[in-house]
Amino acid sequence: MGEEKIPQATAKRLPLYYRHLNTLYQQGKQRISSKELSEAVKVDSATIRKDFSYFGELGRKGYGYDIQHLIQFFRNILDQHEVSKVALVGVGNLGTALLHYNFMKNDNTQIEIAFDSNADKVGKEIAGIPIYHIDDLEKEINRTGINLAILTVPAHVSQQVAETLVEAGVQGILNFTPSRLDVPDDVRVHHIDLSIELQSLIYLLKN
Repeated sequence: MGEEKIPQATAKRLPLYYRHLNTLYQQGKQRISSKELSEAVKVDSATIRKDFSYFGELGRKGYGYDIQHLIQFFRNILDQHEVSKVALVGVGNLGTALLHYNFMKNDNTQIEIAFDSNADKVGKEIAGIPIYHIDDLEKEINRTGINLAILTVPAHVSQQVAETLVEAGVQGILNFTPSRLDVPDDVRVHHIDLSIELQSLIYLLKN
C-alpha cells in the first residue's frame, strides 16, 4: 500500500514508534511485542497492529517484531537518513526559542534559515541561523530548495506570508499562529495552538 494512503493519525504516530525503538535498540534489545511497545508509547496494541498493517508483514505471531528491521523500515518511511531542512518565519519570542532549540533531539530536522521584518534582527544570526528580510523569502526559499516552514508571525500577516511560502514551493507549514490558513489542497498545514492544547489538558484533568 502506497504511503499516500496512510491515515494522518498513523503518520503522526510513526516518529513516536521510531524514537522509542531506537532507544531500545541502543539498550541492546532485539525484539518487542506489540503489547510491550503499547505500554512504552501509551498507544493501545490494537492501534499499533493496525498502524503496522499498512506496511505489510512486519512481525510474526509469537515472536513479535524485530527491532532492527522496524528501525530500518521506519527510517526509510520517515526519510530519517536525510535531513529535512526547515525555514522559520517570524523571529519573535517563540521563533527565537525554536531557533535556540532547533530540534537538537532530532538530527534529521534542522531549521536552516529564518525570516523577519525587524531591521534589528535582519542580517544577524541566532544560534547560528541566518535571519533574512521577509521580502527575500521567495528568493531564499527557491535558492535553498526548502519545502517545510514554521510560521510564528503575528496573526494579521499569517495568510499573506503563507501565500508567499506556497508560491515559493513550500509544501508543509507548521502553523503556530491562531489563524486558520487558506492554502491549496496539496499543501499540508499542521496547526499548533498552545492555548487550545492547554485548555484541553485542563479539561481532561478536571474530568
